[in-house]
Amino acid sequence: MMKKDKIKVLFRHRSMEMGGVEKVVLSMLNNLNRDKFELTICLNINQGELRNEFPSHIRKVYIAEGREDLSKNSMIRKIQLIIRRFRLNKASKDSSIADRILKDKFDVEIATTYAVYKTVLNSSNKNSKKIAWLHSDLTLPSFDAYRDDIFNSMKQFDYIIYGSQQCKDVLNEKYPDVQFPPGKVILNAIPIEELKKKAQAFIPEFEDFPTFVSVGRLHIRKGYRTLLEAHQKLLADGYTHHIYVIGNGEDYELLSKRIDELGVGNSFKLLGTQMNPYPYVKNADFYIMPSESEGWPLIIAETLILQKPIVATAVGGVPEMVEHSTNGYLTESSQEGLYNGIKEFLTNRDLLENIQKNLINIESKFDNQKIFDAVEEIIENLVGKESPNRLNQINTI
Repeated sequence: MMKKDKIKVLFRHRSMEMGGVEKVVLSMLNNLNRDKFELTICLNINQGELRNEFPSHIRKVYIAEGREDLSKNSMIRKIQLIIRRFRLNKASKDSSIADRILKDKFDVEIATTYAVYKTVLNSSNKNSKKIAWLHSDLTLPSFDAYRDDIFNSMKQFDYIIYGSQQCKDVLNEKYPDVQFPPGKVILNAIPIEELKKKAQAFIPEFEDFPTFVSVGRLHIRKGYRTLLEAHQKLLADGYTHHIYVIGNGEDYELLSKRIDELGVGNSFKLLGTQMNPYPYVKNADFYIMPSESEGWPLIIAETLILQKPIVATAVGGVPEMVEHSTNGYLTESSQEGLYNGIKEFLTNRDLLENIQKNLINIESKFDNQKIFDAVEEIIENLVGKESPNRLNQINTI
């Protein structure tokens, strides 16, 4: 019997800065069955800490060079960035630019975030099946200006993969009249053994105070401005603790300045991007997530596996992962909420003992193979031209 050709799958993504979505992309590329699928990743920009982390059997191409490859001369660099912006703008409208780089046709094209929905929809390959991945709660006010545009794009896909139950349910609840394509919730896979190994790579030098760690992009929606104010108020009220924030972003300078203004530079520390943040998580006393909005944050699942008590705002898919006062502590997204959550961890020994006990067997809740199997089934069914009703019958993962 002649061997069936592999299904050609193209992932489109912007760039590979350290982040949860980037880890999801890497996880899929590492674990989808290479005997069934021929996988390609096309980046708009070859940029970010994770840009060289793709497995060897994955073909990687890109539209434009990353900042890492640009000139160190400031004047030349500015010119290169202008040229790059022009090339990316042109490529967003003219699919032939990507075609000349890819030199192939694909059975399935996947948009990893809403930022590249139009990139996939503008593909010159009109016969490919197109999948959109959604990790965000589109009902939040921050999406008001471009929600309709995202909806219009979503309607043109063959299938939607939702990164959390919440981001799917809230769309159905608040926009019941919008007709989206068939879709399914698929949670993010966790490389458990690799995670544990990385967490043992080194022991950070924390001072002898109750220590909270947080990992995230320094962006206003991640809540670090609010966390900083709550931290200062707790110190003023006599609750001594330290907070270490791992990550970078547009709020770095603003947060640094505010840390100086509040005089908390010894207790609230920005560590920047770390290729391996897990030893910090493992060796801290607690983890804290102060976000104003989230999808299904991978770092929360990773922290649960490392059996670290979590204080987190009850936003997005976080309550699907953290059960209040059972395996973590949920707060409202406010200065008062964060203040109370941190105070509970600093003062309530019974609460912490109960959480720690419930984290012992938490690993059993994560079934990675089931997740990869579900994605493979979606791709195979689409290429096999299964009916939308069949696709909708697949159970939520």
